[in-house]
Amino acid sequence: MDQGKIVRRHEKLDAWRDAMDLVTVVYRLAAAFPAHERFALTSQLKRASVSVPSNIAEGAARGSHKEFLRFLGIARGSLAEVETHLQIAKRLGYLDNATEAYDLANKTYAKLNALIQMLKSRIEMCV
Repeated sequence: MDQGKIVRRHEKLDAWRDAMDLVTVVYRLAAAFPAHERFALTSQLKRASVSVPSNIAEGAARGSHKEFLRFLGIARGSLAEVETHLQIAKRLGYLDNATEAYDLANKTYAKLNALIQMLKSRIEMCV
């Protein structure tokens, strides 16, 4: 990180950092897809991968646990979409090895679930 840079709340979350790593891996994998997929599967895969850390960040910036929880749910849905797109790409023969992407997706999914459970318990304690 840049010296003197303000570290935002979401940047402290392991789920966000892992999701950012996943975006990097997905973009690298998608670069090898056939040109005719550039505006189809490639575009959808990239968009879904970017949506994961973006929703974590947006939710973390919101004013309540309830709103944060809603955005984490959206991030988790986008993560499931990324995994589905990767499976489609594999079935179509565009991917030989996406182990790193699947590992990061699983890691991110677990951390999102833990964060969601923590927020749910905090919300329940306030009720």
